[in-house]
Amino acid sequence: MEPVKRATPPKLVLCVIDALSPAMLERAIAMGAAPVLAQLVERGQYVPDCVSAFPSVTPVCAASIVTGEGQDAHQIPAMNWFHRQEHRYIEYGSSFRAAQRFGIARQLTDTVYNMNRAHLSEHTLTVFESLDDADVRTAGTTYLMYRGRHRHEPQRDTALARVVATLMRHAVMGPRELFYADIFASRRTTCRSALGMPGVRDRHSGCVSSYMVENDLFDFLLLSLPDNDWYSHKYGLDGQLHSIALADLQLARVCDAAGGVDEFLAEYAVIAMADHSQSDISSAVALQDELAELDVLGPARPALGSRGAEPRIAVCPSQRAAMVYALHDLERDAMRASVTTRALAIEGIEHVMWLGRDVHDEPSEGIISSPTHGELRFCPGGELRDARGAGWSVDGELAVIGASVRDGQIHAPAYPDALARAWSALMCPTSGEVIMSAAPGYEFLDWGRQAHVGGGSHGSLHACDSLGVLVICGTELPRTPPAQWAIRDVASVVLGHFGLAES
Repeated sequence: MEPVKRATPPKLVLCVIDALSPAMLERAIAMGAAPVLAQLVERGQYVPDCVSAFPSVTPVCAASIVTGEGQDAHQIPAMNWFHRQEHRYIEYGSSFRAAQRFGIARQLTDTVYNMNRAHLSEHTLTVFESLDDADVRTAGTTYLMYRGRHRHEPQRDTALARVVATLMRHAVMGPRELFYADIFASRRTTCRSALGMPGVRDRHSGCVSSYMVENDLFDFLLLSLPDNDWYSHKYGLDGQLHSIALADLQLARVCDAAGGVDEFLAEYAVIAMADHSQSDISSAVALQDELAELDVLGPARPALGSRGAEPRIAVCPSQRAAMVYALHDLERDAMRASVTTRALAIEGIEHVMWLGRDVHDEPSEGIISSPTHGELRFCPGGELRDARGAGWSVDGELAVIGASVRDGQIHAPAYPDALARAWSALMCPTSGEVIMSAAPGYEFLDWGRQAHVGGGSHGSLHACDSLGVLVICGTELPRTPPAQWAIRDVASVVLGHFGLAES
């Protein structure tokens, strides 16, 4: 008897609109400013509260989206972090001035190359790698996470590309079709990104994606539209009404390459999603200054710390989250205690987290402390269930995460999926000894002394920047959809669409 052949699934576009806020999308649709997204919402499954990672910053979220894992597995911990083995800061692009402090060449190398080649765990497959292994035609536009099975050399077919190639000299492994700023292009097109400058990136993604649709070059495409995040940082949450409309224009451009929205949706399934949201910022926390008496390592790796003594801690701000690393193993516990005590007294810090350890120095529990509610201790495997069905053992003050217990289930609407997200961050081997989350309205000053006061930001455990949009249109939902969707669920939906995972 011949095996039953699985029907060929529709081609699939995973569109990540950076920082897409559910409330702003709904307003844009009501105003008629986002007609393509309105069609996707009308025809598909709309989830207005898909939970981000924590810290809810783009590198962590991008890694969770493409791997389906938290950072305890994928090991990308933050926007800015400290590499213990190399004894240096990693900076992925908090601001241009932060990049200058660490060195532009170093920052670009870490972001373009090392994030995928060295920092992302080799043991965690991306959707590109899994689909490439199954001979699915993969494609991607400029996105922080691109690791696949196909080799791409830096392009040199324009004067600008040749200038870039003096710094970006090495090949990368990516999807079959890769268009990454003006650095990598698997095919020659007329599309240009001006080196991926904000305000131009969406147009470049729309240009190369429409080219790929016209020429039938993919079965799976990750279409990245990042400019919404830049507008939100600059103009605040209300700025999304403009940038969502611009993102929708690029979606329309891609659909038009197939003949229009109806024709496109007849041939393509679409998942449109946010990686996180944003919230408005009114104040900044200068954590480097607040902890200066503990001798903070500076960006340029000086021999001396902030008070002229040997550096003892590394401070890593990541917008509305931050981490602190102890630089000397013998004083790790003492430094953790000193940092947490000081952090809980700093205005604008809402949560301070660290790992408790047993007599064998193995992690035994997570601890979340707040200045006003005390401590909450937790670990996986107890009788209490969260909204996603995971079991937890919990001891202490539930008010720390605004939680209550009803019928054996933990409810924490202000801090969604808080225990799983905090546990993943704490268990990540590249995270710091102490992790902090800012209160609404506050952001940690980056190493370039920049913050988005008067604009928007993200990164915290709070719902205000942790809940984003998810729209699934034209592909099957999992047999048992999660009670609360998270961005790490999307990879399995993509793989399931192509028959490669339980969907």
